[in-house]
Amino acid sequence: MTMSDDFIQQKPGAALRSWALYQMMAGAGWAALFVLSVAAILFAVWGIGLLLPEESKQAPDPNAFLITAPAEVMPA
Repeated sequence: MTMSDDFIQQKPGAALRSWALYQMMAGAGWAALFVLSVAAILFAVWGIGLLLPEESKQAPDPNAFLITAPAEVMPA
């Protein structure tokens, strides 16, 4: 049994469409890998948050010093 040489006889338009389809599918695969990686990271952070004790979730905001209250108005 010999290998087929039909790909040599392929029309240029069909070859271009095949190449374009391959490129789009490869790009979609990389995008899916990226989205799943981000989802896995977010899921891991959420899971770690579930393991924290309840007291840590009710602690005061560590960035509270950044919030500035309006100055008191002095009577004239």
